[in-house]
Amino acid sequence: MYIEIDFNSDEALYMQVRNQIILGIAASRLREGQVLPSVRQMAEEIGINMHTVNKAYTVLKQEGFLQVDRRRGAVVAVNMDKLRTIEEMREDLRVIIAKGRCKNISRGEMHALVDELYDSL
Repeated sequence: MYIEIDFNSDEALYMQVRNQIILGIAASRLREGQVLPSVRQMAEEIGINMHTVNKAYTVLKQEGFLQVDRRRGAVVAVNMDKLRTIEEMREDLRVIIAKGRCKNISRGEMHALVDELYDSL
């Protein structure tokens, strides 16, 4: 699994790992049941601290993207409750849309951006 970290980014390293794993799942580069590298292996591959990878895996588990199995390790498990996910997205999008409206971004421009991003995954 290839994850690229931007050490100059303001985004926390664990969030970069989290986000790239979610993007990998969305783009079908990671599939249901696939075992991710161990925390130690991932940390060595990326060149970051094991605790950072562990935090990313913990967040992904809490969000319903991973299950942790003592024998197999971190396993992709995206069978999240759809209604819960929609509600989480609704809250996130509410703020994003408000920011766009403050900058005079039209409904059509927002729809086009969503379509573009959805199709790119």
